Amino acid sequence: MSKTSTEFVRHALNGPTMGTRWSALFFAPPGFDAEAARKALQTAVNEVDAQMSTWKPDSDLMRLNRAPVGERVPVPAMMMEVLRLALAVGKASGGAFDIGVGDAVTAWGFGPSAAAPNLIRTAMTPRRIPAHVAIEAGDGEVRTRVPIALDLNGIAKGFGVDRLAETLATLGVRDALVGIDGEMRAMGLRPDGEPWTVAVELPDPDRRAPHSVLSLQDCAVATSGDYRHWVEVQGRRLSHTMDPRRGAPLLDAPASVTVLAPSCAAADAWATALMVLGPCKGGELARKVGIDALFLLRGEGDSIDACRVGRVFGDEQPATGNAEG
Repeated sequence: MSKTSTEFVRHALNGPTMGTRWSALFFAPPGFDAEAARKALQTAVNEVDAQMSTWKPDSDLMRLNRAPVGERVPVPAMMMEVLRLALAVGKASGGAFDIGVGDAVTAWGFGPSAAAPNLIRTAMTPRRIPAHVAIEAGDGEVRTRVPIALDLNGIAKGFGVDRLAETLATLGVRDALVGIDGEMRAMGLRPDGEPWTVAVELPDPDRRAPHSVLSLQDCAVATSGDYRHWVEVQGRRLSHTMDPRRGAPLLDAPASVTVLAPSCAAADAWATALMVLGPCKGGELARKVGIDALFLLRGEGDSIDACRVGRVFGDEQPATGNAEG
């Protein structure tokens, strides 16, 4: 029998990370040390950022990016975990999710520096080698086979959310809703026995409004979209999501893709992959690997159309297999 919410104290904690904020909502017995929990959660996301940030020159990721081709570089266990998942999703998606687009991200002005035309021309080379081919992740070491700039922004926030959940679990909290920006993970249930509710945002750059609402239990959700971060080129807004095949922002992409997965890192990576593939190829792949996904597409005028994959979103077509992570 579930306990009533009156037997618990509600805690809503948050703090800065990765250019945005993390959050944790949970209920705990009276006497729970919320300040100690806040410090532990902040430490957890700080560790992820220190290892995987492209904005910190001394991060483990940037140290790896500076290493000569062919040199075996030791990396921390958490970063190795993220790299292996990223490479697995990259391979499973046929390179649609590619952490080897760091040069393109920088060239188009989505990193610490402004866009640079000369770097854009270099990034848009005819043949780009995907990261799952270009790098080798061994036992605690990574080796690059060709020059490549790695960028973990398409998975690091999701992994940070997973670290928030794991940290709360070590503190004895089994039921919570944690998130970083639009990436969320639900642990267990609310004190009243009901699932946690999370809104899928309407892809509107001018306002924040829900498109739909999800009920989650022991599940993570991530959304990739074109409406929060973009560059404008010749009067056209271009998404921050890179097309790995071109080394440039996506053209004619969905407005957003929302993915459910057991871990937030996997949901984060797959949301990016399906954003790149689009509703047809992406929907087919999502069904093949057993992913629940919601594609929101811009229709005529201000209308938004939806393409649903998986039973959670109301698609009754059977799915086979399991998503990485």
